[in-house]
Amino acid sequence: NENPCPVYQQVRKHFRVFVGRMVSRRQERVWRYVEEGNLLKLKSFLRKHRDLDVNFSKGKRLRSPLQLACSLEDDAVLRLLLKHGADILQRDRKGDTALHIAANRALKHGKRVYDDVVVPLKKKCPEALNAPNRAGVTPQDLLNWMKNSQAAENMSRPPKADPEKEWLEKLFGECEDEFFETFGAYDEEEDFGDWVDRIRREYFHKKHVEAQRLAASSRKKEKCRQKEESNKELFERLQREHEEYLARAAQKEEETRRGKKRHYDERCADMFSSAASTSGSSKLSYGDIPWPAPRGTVQEMLDVMLHGVDRKDEAAFRKALRKQQALWHPDKFAQRCEARLEEKDKQRILDTVTALSQELNSLAQTLKA
Repeated sequence: NENPCPVYQQVRKHFRVFVGRMVSRRQERVWRYVEEGNLLKLKSFLRKHRDLDVNFSKGKRLRSPLQLACSLEDDAVLRLLLKHGADILQRDRKGDTALHIAANRALKHGKRVYDDVVVPLKKKCPEALNAPNRAGVTPQDLLNWMKNSQAAENMSRPPKADPEKEWLEKLFGECEDEFFETFGAYDEEEDFGDWVDRIRREYFHKKHVEAQRLAASSRKKEKCRQKEESNKELFERLQREHEEYLARAAQKEEETRRGKKRHYDERCADMFSSAASTSGSSKLSYGDIPWPAPRGTVQEMLDVMLHGVDRKDEAAFRKALRKQQALWHPDKFAQRCEARLEEKDKQRILDTVTALSQELNSLAQTLKA
């Protein structure tokens, strides 16, 4: 109807508000992160839920997360939402787009907000400049007003001077007039008491602005410090994880070498302890010999033989070395096993035993030296 009843208008109003609040829990988290300005959590959450629609409306104003970021002048969150498909042309209850809100903030706070918030939206969606709201105002109209107001302000602004010096000169001039009884220089509507109040207000306003500037600088330094601490903690955590990985790898390698040494000792005990009494048993091929490292080099075989022996303890090391020398001496090996060796592998087995014996003897000679 053209003229709906007041009850219908109220129901329709509350229904719009209700629909505007019908968002999922994930969208609620997106709204909260945007509202808090928590870029890291928002980035991580959107990366985890790539299919999440960020073009939803919330609250009485029916604003989207992108419009909320514009009202908060948060350029980092704004760029992240644009990257994840935020719609610049989505409208709120008044028909304003995100660019309307950004242009209004720039009109109020100047060029910094224009560069941080308006420029990314213009580059992403140029056609949004000419999108009117319900009042028929476009973002381009707002930006034109901004340019006109800045031009008028620049024309009326006197040449730049040192504000501290200018203020002191003004104060000195006023005091000089007062003390030389030139009260006629003041406006008739402003007496000395009013003048003192005005100077006091100007002084405290100047101090307040300076305090705000220092507070902003302090907050910026605090953010930088927190970021450095976060990076330091991340580096230390990665360093600890790397060291733990190396320790686990070393432990695994040590367990593998112990297993090879244990397997080698067991096979030597099974074969050589009964070799004399079972000389007539089945033939032995190359693979049946209990080599320390069947497919390895002679040096790798020595590493397995002597694993676990402290080389700094010369007596213990010499004892272990003599044991292996006696085990792999070519003549003794031939006495125990030559009769059982298969003919096709016999020469290869004896050559390997001789190479092992020679390497053990060379190592023993170094100990004597």
